[in-house]
Amino acid sequence: PDDLSPEERQELESIRRRKQELLHDIKRLKDEIAEVTNEIENLGLTEERKSMQRNKQMAMGRKKFNMDPKKGIRFLIDSSLLKNTSDDIGQFLYKGEGLNKTAIGDYLGERDDFNIEVLHAFLELHEFSDLNLVQALRQFLWSFRLPGEAQKIDRMMEAFAQRYCRCNPGVFQSTDTCYVLSFAVIMLNTSLHNPNVKDKPSVQRFTAMNRGINDGGDLPEELLRV
Repeated sequence: PDDLSPEERQELESIRRRKQELLHDIKRLKDEIAEVTNEIENLGLTEERKSMQRNKQMAMGRKKFNMDPKKGIRFLIDSSLLKNTSDDIGQFLYKGEGLNKTAIGDYLGERDDFNIEVLHAFLELHEFSDLNLVQALRQFLWSFRLPGEAQKIDRMMEAFAQRYCRCNPGVFQSTDTCYVLSFAVIMLNTSLHNPNVKDKPSVQRFTAMNRGINDGGDLPEELLRV
């Protein structure tokens, strides 16, 4: 306005400048907020994509494991979905999500030192305390399917006997006794449930077959009748 004094005009100009600076600051702040919001949204999408990719790779790893256990485990390790430790792999097999039980049995029965370590880690996850032998065997054999090779079965049953005896000290004189009786129970179960076996073993015959296996002594008959 024309009627303003020089001082008033100067003050008005100063107010206008501050207003422009303030508007500029508000716009800059808005842009920064929009940028941060966009980054947060992208971060959420990135995490979601990572999770989807991880799930996809895990599903692929399980599929590979079911076709070839060693290749499947290697794929999961290379994809950083499994640690290359017996404990981590043992936990993975124990959970068994989406895994073929025959493939689990084949992997656990391998003779490589690392596979044997995994077998023992797998067994450590089984709690056999206060279970009789048949109950413990049922729990153990439910978690995988016994492989067809005698040597693999032998390694697995030996490891089972060691774990059972640690959980139940004093039940058997030695792990060898537990090992022998475990095999006998599996053979008895096979005979009883195989329709091709006509001559089913009686309790008396089963007891007689297992005389002297407890370090030369006999096991209590009630233990053999369970």
